[in-house]
Amino acid sequence: MVLNLKKKEPMRMCVACRQMNPKKSMLRVVRTGEREVSADPTGKMPGKGAYICKNAECLAKARKTGSLKRALDTEIPLAVYEDLQKYAT
Repeated sequence: MVLNLKKKEPMRMCVACRQMNPKKSMLRVVRTGEREVSADPTGKMPGKGAYICKNAECLAKARKTGSLKRALDTEIPLAVYEDLQKYAT
């Protein structure tokens, strides 16, 4: 008897381009209970999260269309976009 022990990789949707990608290849932005927004490179911070692709095009689109603002239901400070730019390729 052969068992397939390979785990299924979780998928997440980018708020900008709406493409499904593996969770590990995405950036997570989190809104805490105090309505503070920050980048979450580990993906483990508590709070409401939204995912975005690790490329500059999706980051620019999210900023232009306000998709991160809608997904997290709060204003996104400019410092958060600058922080996300460090992780974008």
